[in-house]
Amino acid sequence: MRRAAILVVDDEPGIRELLSQILADEGFSVTTVASGEEALAAVSREVFDLVMLDIKLPGMDGLEVLRQLKVGGKRLPVVMISGHATVEQAAQAVREGAADFLEKPLGLERVLVTVNNVLERAQLAERLQEEEEDVELTGVSPAIVELRRQILLAAPTDSRVLITGPNGSGKEVVARLLHRHSRRAAGPFVALNCAAIPAELIESELFGHTKGAFTGAVEAKRGKFELADGGTLLLDEVGDMSLLTQAKVLRVLQESRFTRLGGATEIRVDVRVIAATNKDLEAEIAAGRFRQDLYFRLNVIPIRVPSLAERREDIPLLVETFMAKLGKRMGVKPKKVTPEAMEALLAYPWPGNVRELRNLVERLLIMVPGDEVTPADLPMKLAETEVFWPGRPLPLKQAREAFEREYIARVLRACDQNMSQAARVLGLERSHLYRKVKALGIKVDGGTGES
Repeated sequence: MRRAAILVVDDEPGIRELLSQILADEGFSVTTVASGEEALAAVSREVFDLVMLDIKLPGMDGLEVLRQLKVGGKRLPVVMISGHATVEQAAQAVREGAADFLEKPLGLERVLVTVNNVLERAQLAERLQEEEEDVELTGVSPAIVELRRQILLAAPTDSRVLITGPNGSGKEVVARLLHRHSRRAAGPFVALNCAAIPAELIESELFGHTKGAFTGAVEAKRGKFELADGGTLLLDEVGDMSLLTQAKVLRVLQESRFTRLGGATEIRVDVRVIAATNKDLEAEIAAGRFRQDLYFRLNVIPIRVPSLAERREDIPLLVETFMAKLGKRMGVKPKKVTPEAMEALLAYPWPGNVRELRNLVERLLIMVPGDEVTPADLPMKLAETEVFWPGRPLPLKQAREAFEREYIARVLRACDQNMSQAARVLGLERSHLYRKVKALGIKVDGGTGES
């Protein structure tokens, strides 16, 4: 595990020596400087997890240094130190963004408690920001049930996982669930979209760089491998990574160490790597665009995420879930989708998968004035979708009956013929579902019929 790096800024040599000794004895990496100007130079050169900053300094005082450190919304935590500060100065430091305040003389226990608490809060804040998006797999289809089973089997291990599936199907959600249910759940989850980073910058994103390593590198930066130390790194759209970068990633996977761009010191990391792609990597290998040895390193446990078209029976539950969550987030009441509108949603092929469905629900919540969503409220491409059954189009009444028969039968199979559970998924009273099943001639095999 990488040691947390702390910068101590104080003009008193005795204080610098005392803090350096206390923190080093606890396993922290400590750098000390005597002025605000030296502190800003050090932060531009190196990467620190925490700054301990005296308020009263020669030249630039501590509060001005604090302001400079917080420029641009930087989240580097700062603990202010002073032997002469007033309550007003302490309050101002907190308003300026200080994480905590220590008074001299400094006691060993108080210093360590403060440092550990501030670092813990900073790590928690970082994890919460990374996990803002909802992380769950909604659905009762056999495909989703099997996907959940694979996640729970793979998650507790440190084995690498290669997640495949079309765009918008939920590959990052699967990766986050693998992390959440792993022994590394308390560590960071870091994601990098390899397709979104220019080829000339991706190595810096992965491995970090030192100040001056290339034009524009005005300060040192940690890369994703280093930030994910002790946790999980998702290499999303790994199939878009250049061959040169692939070779460097392969070396890190083999040796668990690397150097920042422009640096000379090897950095060791303990990271579980999960890769995701919408490409056929075996075809990419045959075309000479992906390294076979990297593929074998990444593809220890393959997990495929189904398209939405492969689990249409989950669409009503997904719509209901998105309506509730997005409505709560936006402060609007969820809308009811009429059976005719739901029929159109179920018939549509969903090339953008779950992401496309979520975006549509958000649009409907905002743009539909009433409490119900009808086919007239849907985009033209959905409202005009024709429902075709094998071999020929059917009149609307027959098509609706055929669709209901097939759809209810699928939901019953997904619910193991449990009528109560199926009724909840379908949004029907159980007695109503019984009448539907009888009227449509659906055979119910096994199952208790109870919740």
